[in-house]
Amino acid sequence: MGRPRLYCGQACRQRAYEQRSATAKAGLPDDVVLVSRTELDGLQDRLYQLRCALEDVQTLLAEKPTKAELERSLADLLHSTGRLDRLWVTERG
Repeated sequence: MGRPRLYCGQACRQRAYEQRSATAKAGLPDDVVLVSRTELDGLQDRLYQLRCALEDVQTLLAEKPTKAELERSLADLLHSTGRLDRLWVTERG
């Protein structure tokens, strides 16, 4: 139903089939995503770093920062966001 699935190659097609079969066999919904505890902990750590960086910028803004202080704080915020930006969830074969 809908558009036919497109794959980059036969290996990707096979992995997708295996994932769909395993999901159906386990009685899980098609859109379920499973991650290891280590991966989840890493993501939560990165989100916490981002939240802290945002709070630091918010606090700094209330204190009328110098340009250098604001630039440093925004650079820290950008660094925290950049780590999340590079996070990709990939399927395992």
